[in-house]
Amino acid sequence: MYSDNTLTPKEAVRLCALGILSGTSMTYGALAQSVRHFIDRIQGPSLDVLGTSVELLKYEGLVEVADGEGDQETLHVTGKGKVELHALLCANIRATDSDLNKLIEALKFRFLHLLDADDRHQQTDLLVERTEMELTRHLDLRQHFENDSGFLMQWLDRDIAELESRLEWLENFRDTLT
Repeated sequence: MYSDNTLTPKEAVRLCALGILSGTSMTYGALAQSVRHFIDRIQGPSLDVLGTSVELLKYEGLVEVADGEGDQETLHVTGKGKVELHALLCANIRATDSDLNKLIEALKFRFLHLLDADDRHQQTDLLVERTEMELTRHLDLRQHFENDSGFLMQWLDRDIAELESRLEWLENFRDTLT
């Protein structure tokens, strides 16, 4: 993790793989394909995030072979892997808006059901706070350039509307968890 307790690209892939395996055992190939499919659809193909090997997860004791051999070995998450999954799922999200953050947010929503009620609520609070900070930055920028003669105001107004809509959705979603 980064020093601010946020996920690196490698850890986002690890979260994805462990989360997928927490729901079902699967072969190495099926897991790799499932991880790649999800990540590619959220942020597009990226060598940075697809470099993590399932073999490394096995070596670290986070997953183990349930049965089978070679290409047909079926993997499942170990107890150590479940602890790691929880830590990754509860990590912070950086304040910036990036493709990696979008992936991490999608992974949190995909696997949020694996957390207990308190952790789910804490993670949705984190998402709400992150969106509020982003909205505040955009509103400040808008106020600073309100007399600008270019097209920045149109772009900012669109972005602000999207952030306000996202914030409202997140607050409503959080309320459904309580």
